[in-house]
Amino acid sequence: MSSTTPFDPFSQSFTLRLSDSTPFNLSVSDLDDFVLYSVQICINYGAQLGGSLILLLVLLLLTKPDKRLSPIFSLNSTSLALNVIRNVLQCLYFTGPFSKVYPYFGQDYSRVPRSAYATSVTATVITLLLLTCVEVSLILQVRVVCVTLPKLHRQVIFVLSNMIALMAIGFRFALSVENSRYIVSLVYLTELKWLESATNITTSVSICWFCAVFVIKLAFALNERRKLGLSRFGPMQIIFIMGCQTLIVPAIFSMLPYFTHVPAIASNVLTLVTIFLPLSSLWASANMSTRTTSTSVPSSPASNSNQFSLREKFFSNLSSGSAGPLITHKFLDGPLSPSTTVMTRLSQSSMLGPMKEDVLSDSEKQDLVVGKAR
Repeated sequence: MSSTTPFDPFSQSFTLRLSDSTPFNLSVSDLDDFVLYSVQICINYGAQLGGSLILLLVLLLLTKPDKRLSPIFSLNSTSLALNVIRNVLQCLYFTGPFSKVYPYFGQDYSRVPRSAYATSVTATVITLLLLTCVEVSLILQVRVVCVTLPKLHRQVIFVLSNMIALMAIGFRFALSVENSRYIVSLVYLTELKWLESATNITTSVSICWFCAVFVIKLAFALNERRKLGLSRFGPMQIIFIMGCQTLIVPAIFSMLPYFTHVPAIASNVLTLVTIFLPLSSLWASANMSTRTTSTSVPSSPASNSNQFSLREKFFSNLSSGSAGPLITHKFLDGPLSPSTTVMTRLSQSSMLGPMKEDVLSDSEKQDLVVGKAR
C-alpha cells in the first residue's frame, strides 16, 4: 500500500497566465513574502515620514525669526522637507501599479503609467539632493566648531571634510543614475549591489568623520571649561551629546543591512542625521533662552543693597585714587552663565586695555561661537 504525502494548504500554488497565455505557477508562500515585504517597508518609510514631518513643523514654529535667515536653518529645514518628499514617494511606489501582484510576478509592466516611472526616478533624485544638503550642513557646522583652531589645522580639516563629502555625494550620484536607468528600461544594466554597498559605506564614513570632529573638538573645549570652573550644563554640552548620538546611532543602522534582512533599514541613516541636526539646534536654543530668562529675574532688596554697597566701594576707590585694585576678577553681579562671563571680561578689557588676565580662553570663545551659530 503506497503512502501518500498529506496535503499542506499553506504551501499550495496556483497558476497564472502571461499576456501570451503562457502559464506560470505562484505559491502561497511567495505571495505571503511579497505582501509582508511591502507592509514592512511601508512601515519603515512611514515612521521616517512621520518623524521628519513633525520635526519640520516644530522647527518652523519654534525657531526665532532672526535665526531663520541663517544658512544652517535653511539647510536643516530643506533637508527635512526633502526627506518628507522622499518617503512619500517611496510609499507611493509600494502602493502603486509597480507593486501589484501580476505586474510584479509576471514582469509585465505594460499597463504601468508614465507617472509611476516619474515617481520612482524623482525619489532617486530627491535622495541625492537630501544627501547634498546634509553634507553641506555638516561642513558649515564643522567650520563653526573649528573656528578657534590654528589656521593650518582648520585648512586641513576643511579640505578633508570636502573630500569626504564629495566622495559620498559622488557614489550617491552614480547610484542615482544607475537606478534611474534601470527604472526607465526595466533591465539591470549593471550589478548594483556593490554600488549600493559602496554608497552606504561612504555615506556612513562621511557622517562619522564630521561627528568625530564635533565630539573631539568639543571634548577638549569642555575639558578646558571644567578646569576654569565653568561646568554648568549649556549649549556646548548639548552639542556634544547630540554629536555623540549622531556618531553612534546612524553608524549602527548603516551596519545592520549586513547582519539582518529588514527591508530598507539603511534608508534610516539619512533620516536620523536629518532629524538629529535640527534637534540639537532646538535643544541648544531652548537652553540658551532658559539661561537668558534666569539672568533677567529681578533680585531681592537685600541683594540690591549689597550690590549698591559694592558699587559704592568701587566708585569711591576709583574717585579717591586709592592704591587698591581698580577692578578685581570677582564680578559685581556674579555671572550666571559662561556667556555673561565672556561679555563681562570683554567690557573689562575695553576699560583697562588688553591685559593678560582678560584674554578669552579657547573654550570661552568656542561657547560664544556655538551659541551664536545655534
